[in-house]
Amino acid sequence: MKRIFAVAISLAFLVATPGLATADSTHQQAINFVIARALSQRGVPYAYGGGNAAGPSLGTASVDTTPVGAVNPGVGANPVAGSPGAAGLSLNPVASPIAEARISRVGFDSSGLVLYAFAGVGIKMPRSSGEQYKVGQKVLPSQALPGDLLFYGPDGTQSVALFIGNGQMVETTDAGVAVSPVRTNNLAPYLSRIIA
Repeated sequence: MKRIFAVAISLAFLVATPGLATADSTHQQAINFVIARALSQRGVPYAYGGGNAAGPSLGTASVDTTPVGAVNPGVGANPVAGSPGAAGLSLNPVASPIAEARISRVGFDSSGLVLYAFAGVGIKMPRSSGEQYKVGQKVLPSQALPGDLLFYGPDGTQSVALFIGNGQMVETTDAGVAVSPVRTNNLAPYLSRIIA
């Protein structure tokens, strides 16, 4: 009876082992596909609110409309009463910001890029980085593996990037989607492993 039990366990182990190898292979293929999908968007412009499961989408981007050499008279200026242009200027620099001009642009923001990358393997991610921080398995930065998400700011609310290994990440920058060295400044205490 003991021999039959031992043979049955051995057969079960042999049958299960190829399945485990296949599961590991499928797991790694999914991670590689997520990374490749994110990398395929290098150079796509930054657009706040841009990006969905289908790819880049309409968002907005700030535009610097300050002429070269121009100075905001309300910031850092202390006009003399009665001088030309002094009327209506605030002496408090905080009270007189320059309005930021925005344009519509097709592109990605950080969470839109992550949403797009994981959609390629059928994983539906939340739209904001703060909500993305709440999903997946929490891991310490020292345990990072390719495919993990790096978050910045309190509870990941400022930005998210995809770790690709070798100290590199795919992120959105002002210049667009790019591969950058991993930054630790303002890094949230945990990474998120979506494909575990």
